[in-house]
Amino acid sequence: MSQTEQIVPPGRVLRYHFRERIIHWTTSVSYIYLLMTGLAFWSPWCFWLALMLGGGQVSRMLHPWLGLIFAVGVLMMFGMWASQMHVDENDKNWFRSVGHYARNEDEQMPPAGRYNGGQKSLFWGFVVCMVLLLLSGLVLWFPEYIPWSLRYVRYIAVLVHASSALITIGIFLIHVYMGVFAERGAMDSMVHGDVSLHFVKRYHPGWYEEITGQPASPKK
Repeated sequence: MSQTEQIVPPGRVLRYHFRERIIHWTTSVSYIYLLMTGLAFWSPWCFWLALMLGGGQVSRMLHPWLGLIFAVGVLMMFGMWASQMHVDENDKNWFRSVGHYARNEDEQMPPAGRYNGGQKSLFWGFVVCMVLLLLSGLVLWFPEYIPWSLRYVRYIAVLVHASSALITIGIFLIHVYMGVFAERGAMDSMVHGDVSLHFVKRYHPGWYEEITGQPASPKK
């Protein structure tokens, strides 16, 4: 990725361009709205969330439209990042060492590139769940177009939609944990676009070596 499209201060590295950040936050806001209204529809105990967002009728009207925005956003992120999300042997080693990651023992982790194995998994999880949510959501949005003889499709759509949504909630919580706590500074990079070389060297040493041509840790 070219780093000439945005000026960054010395000692910092461009991680996300403005377009990437806008698409990410648009998709995130639409997802949070879908999450809140979806929970309101799922359980009466959560219906107060719909009341906060304009009431049940407004939420039911906007939910599928925000779903389309979310789907388009994920598709755009797929176009931007899919080529960088291939899981390699280093990522498999990352998963074997995930306990060290959870304990912030970064020196025990294999050298992650621009994205580590966990981030790649979250990316693909959202892509797959988006497709399932979109297809099942269309069935639930336009049930009148499903012949009565195929009514089982509606039942399957309900199960797929709810199951996929629950999976995305888990993915979302892990994503927030990784961006806020596991890699301090990652959230800020999605706001300002750049990160410090110290951040790159600590959390993504493989990417550090790619950028600087120098090993992140001195060879013994």
